[in-house]
Order: sequence, then C-alpha cells, then structure tokens
Amino acid sequence: MKITIISVGKLKEKYLKQGIQEYEKRLGPYASIDLIEVPDEKAPENLSEAQMEEVRQKEGERILAKVNPDAHVVTLEIEGKMLTSEKLAKELDQLATYGKSKVTFIIGGSLGLSDEVMNRSDFALSFSKMTLPHQLMRLVLLEQIYRAFRINRGEPYHK
Repeated sequence: MKITIISVGKLKEKYLKQGIQEYEKRLGPYASIDLIEVPDEKAPENLSEAQMEEVRQKEGERILAKVNPDAHVVTLEIEGKMLTSEKLAKELDQLATYGKSKVTFIIGGSLGLSDEVMNRSDFALSFSKMTLPHQLMRLVLLEQIYRAFRINRGEPYHK
C-alpha cells in the first residue's frame, strides 16, 4: 500500500520530527509512506471571513496539486467521522482488498480545508471534536496507521 500524507505548513519542532521519523521507520515493512508539506499562507490573527476563505483557497490549490488522481482521499476534519483504531484498521484493509492501494490523508492548515479539498475527499475522518495542532496530527496519524497495520496482521502492539 502507498500512503501519502499531505499537510499544510513546515514542521519545525524537533520532538515531532523525531516521532514522525520513528513511525516512518516502523511503517517501512508495511507500506510506502510519502510525507508532503505544502506551504501555508500567512494568516494574521484578525482576518475577515473573506480573507480566511482566501487563505483556505490558496492552501487548497496547493494541496490538490499534490493529490494523485486515482488516490482514495481521506481528509482530517473536526466534523468528520470518528473511528476506533480497529475500525480504521478494517477500513485500510478493505481499501487494499478492493484495489485502492493509494491512500492520501490530508491535514489542513490552521484555518482548515477549502471546500474544493473537502469535495475531493472520499472520507472525512475526525480524531476528536477538539481542535488539535495540525503539526501534532501528523504524528498521531502516523501512529494510528502503524497501529492499523499491526492490528490487521495480528501482531502485538495494540492494547
């Protein structure tokens, strides 16, 4: 399986980079992982709704330019569907079984995703009703993907 994670913004925190590298290494035997960062737009604190939409639009164009046309796209959205680790594992297993071997996860920027990106999504996934830092989501997502592969193979890790 080829898994691509497209995220907005450059990861700066050393501890997050180290965690992500660890899970990339752990995932090596299970899947090909491609992490793509697209630049974020500068967004001062007090933007109007129109300005926020413009930021989402520009970031969305950058995201969509990186999406493989035949990829199964999963967007991370607060209003998406929440899954257990076991259910995520089952979903990934079913995608592979039915020939969807290219899966792209999309993590938006601080203002969220554009309508165009959400419309391209095949599945909206939520990890929480809480807002989480998009940089941290890369690590959390990779850990859950790793956990899913371990679950699907009946290997110890998931407890």
